[in-house]
Amino acid sequence: MNVRPRRSVLYMPGSNARAIEKARTLAADALILDLEDAVAPDAKAAARQQVCEAVRAGGFGRRELLVRINAPDTPWGAEDLTAAVAATPDAILVPKISTPEDLAAIGGRIDALGAAPSIRIWAMMETPLAILNAREIAAAARDPSIRLTGFVMGTNDLAKDTRARILPGRAPMLAWLMTCVAAARSHGLDIIDGVFNDIGDAPGFARECAEARDLGFDGKTLIHPSQIEPCNAAFSPTEDEVESARKIVAAFDQPENLGKGVVRIDGRMVERLHAEMARRTVTIADAIAQSRA
Repeated sequence: MNVRPRRSVLYMPGSNARAIEKARTLAADALILDLEDAVAPDAKAAARQQVCEAVRAGGFGRRELLVRINAPDTPWGAEDLTAAVAATPDAILVPKISTPEDLAAIGGRIDALGAAPSIRIWAMMETPLAILNAREIAAAARDPSIRLTGFVMGTNDLAKDTRARILPGRAPMLAWLMTCVAAARSHGLDIIDGVFNDIGDAPGFARECAEARDLGFDGKTLIHPSQIEPCNAAFSPTEDEVESARKIVAAFDQPENLGKGVVRIDGRMVERLHAEMARRTVTIADAIAQSRA
């Protein structure tokens, strides 16, 4: 099982050189060097050059590195994609994906540019049409040439386009969030929750992280370094959860239990599906520990 921690995914403005340098020292699992929303139109070209130079320079350690380009139909999208492919980040995050055809076009363009096989594609799920097409967009992952690895929720854009309010608990958005979680899981994709806008509301942020974890998200996108530590804590299995998971895995790995669907552990019956969940818990805990080394 190949599992990569994606608990905390921090947006960093591509036009801010000091922020990009600082990102090399932060405890985020992943960084999104942003050429889109965080960059003013007159700074787009300079930000593109700066971000791509930073990616090529490296020094980000184990942090997964994504470049968010501008949408392909904007004046900057095509140049962003070309430059990002040449810089070779871990992934390119594409905004305003609304149909599987949008992804197919990106995949074709990336192949035409001779992109390294290691570069993956992440899709922003941030339009009403994207929610309606979530299953078909996720299914594009079956085509290896599209390179789709995961979804990132764009909850602010969804709120703008639907006129839904962003409320504590996000009741107006729950159906959309869970639709995307189900679509992602159906095709083996990771999925990252949207941002929490009020940097000063630490309790509210912690609550939303816990809610996102319980909904099934792998992590959350962040807009400030102060959000990293509580986010990592929320999306990390606890010591008790890891200990319990290791016990379940060990029990099902006993030779006498290899063919069993149910095993008695500490007085309770545990099904094999719980063993599969336990293996993922152990794997993610080990990966988190390795990332700290």
